[in-house]
Amino acid sequence: MTTEAPLVLYNSLTRSAEPFQPIHPGEARVYTCGPTVYNFQHIGNMRAYVFADTLGRTLTFKGYALRHIINITDVGHLTSDSDAGDDKMEKAAASQGKTAWDIAAFYTAEFKRDLSWLNVRDPAKWTVATDYVPRMIDFAKSIADRHCYELDSGLYFDVSTVADYGRLARAVTDDGEGRIEEVEGKRHAADFAIWRKTPAGETRQMEWDSPWGRGAPGWHLECSVMGEAELGMPFDIHTGGIDHREIHHPNEIAQNQAYRGCGSLDCAEHSGARMWMHNNFLIDRGGKMSKSTGEFLRLQLLVDRGYHPLAYRLMCLQAHYRSELEFSWEGLGAALTRLKRLVMAAAPVRDAESAQPTDRRLTDLLAKFDTAISDDLNTAVALTLLEEAAAMKKVDAGQKRAALAVMDGVLGLDLLTIERADLRVRPRAATIGEDEIEATLVRRKEARTAKDFAASDTLRDELIAAGVEVMDGDPLGWDWRLET
Repeated sequence: MTTEAPLVLYNSLTRSAEPFQPIHPGEARVYTCGPTVYNFQHIGNMRAYVFADTLGRTLTFKGYALRHIINITDVGHLTSDSDAGDDKMEKAAASQGKTAWDIAAFYTAEFKRDLSWLNVRDPAKWTVATDYVPRMIDFAKSIADRHCYELDSGLYFDVSTVADYGRLARAVTDDGEGRIEEVEGKRHAADFAIWRKTPAGETRQMEWDSPWGRGAPGWHLECSVMGEAELGMPFDIHTGGIDHREIHHPNEIAQNQAYRGCGSLDCAEHSGARMWMHNNFLIDRGGKMSKSTGEFLRLQLLVDRGYHPLAYRLMCLQAHYRSELEFSWEGLGAALTRLKRLVMAAAPVRDAESAQPTDRRLTDLLAKFDTAISDDLNTAVALTLLEEAAAMKKVDAGQKRAALAVMDGVLGLDLLTIERADLRVRPRAATIGEDEIEATLVRRKEARTAKDFAASDTLRDELIAAGVEVMDGDPLGWDWRLET
């Protein structure tokens, strides 16, 4: 279909909604900050990738050839955003008795599995930090003389050498949040490590030779180098969670200004990316979102409780990406119910042959959908329009299927592939198998046929006690009873 609404996106750097104007006509180049693969990702982390995937799908929908890069940080990220603390990868390797490379491989695979569960499309390329260390050293050498200074602990970037440092993070205002802890000898509190030397007498699993001694790159350097290497500089859009807005991304911008030889110029024009976009936090009032608590909310935990992963994707889409989203089991259950209804509504046209929508009701809905998603990814409104199209009666099946395919191509709920039975996820705590459930339902049907309603009720109660909801008159027959 031809889309007509101009795509407008919120740029965190200018604090305004702006028309998307690609640097390269017909192309959209996007970089997304990926995870540090020292542990599992919690569901708050995963919201960033649902957002980035929705952005990428929208750019495809609007007709752009998308080149999307997501990085894997397998070295250099400390236990906090400060320049103090242990490397997360080295610390995880030591605590688990494994190599840092093994830790990275395992948690990268787990992360990618979670993305597939959420129907997040693969990027054009995964960039792995350790593959780019020689380029990082070259990048650092190119800016060291004018923008950096050396201490015993490493090479540090002097933030006073670039204009408007911290503009993205509001660091120059009272509501600024981005701060970096003191390291002895730093010229300014906000100065950050470009290269961290291995302390004398120590050996790290991940370390390289450099002009500043054997060591490892700073976390912030990695994204600047990988973005420039794979997308050129400047590229169109850089995305990440709102937590990156306060320290990580301002430091990337400073490096990019220095690298481009425009440290004294306006960072809005020379930040490395034309637009910087950030999704807001997922809030958990129960306090189990942080990995520091030991037990935290992972996508696997949702699946273990019997919730299909796409229910979490839909839950994210119900809120605007720039709004805080509160997680609750009740809210996730409601999202699962909403997803089931959508899948059931789409089922009758799943096997129809697609036909170009000409029905005025469908074309009007598609135009409204275009307007909503082009308005800074207003997925909440777009979802309601998808539901309206799915519920539409007395419309050509092929046209309806085509309209649903267009909308779902942006929202990524897999409506024309997934079946309602696929949403029936067995809770890990379940004590009964599906074969036993089906056999009990057969016995119950026989009891009802014999008008032995007492036996029928007893069998139903047994299933309920085993965590099974019996659905008389429903072709599916039964579903798992989910705890909230």
